[in-house]
Amino acid sequence: MKDTIYRCEICGTESDEERPERWIVIHCSQLQLTVFKWTLDAAEAAGARHYCGEAHAQVYISRWFQSFCGPQR
Repeated sequence: MKDTIYRCEICGTESDEERPERWIVIHCSQLQLTVFKWTLDAAEAAGARHYCGEAHAQVYISRWFQSFCGPQR
């Protein structure tokens, strides 16, 4: 059993189990964003972002779209 604790990128909540069932993982770059249901492989990948639920994943997704798809200056 792993002792890794994952922390939500939005609220800082820490996972209390090895496989937090309701958590979501996001991998992203400037041009691509991929959303995963929780898997250990997705969670441990380089650059993975962790979210304690759908609502906080959506906050990040909205911010990502605003930063890369917002009006050009």
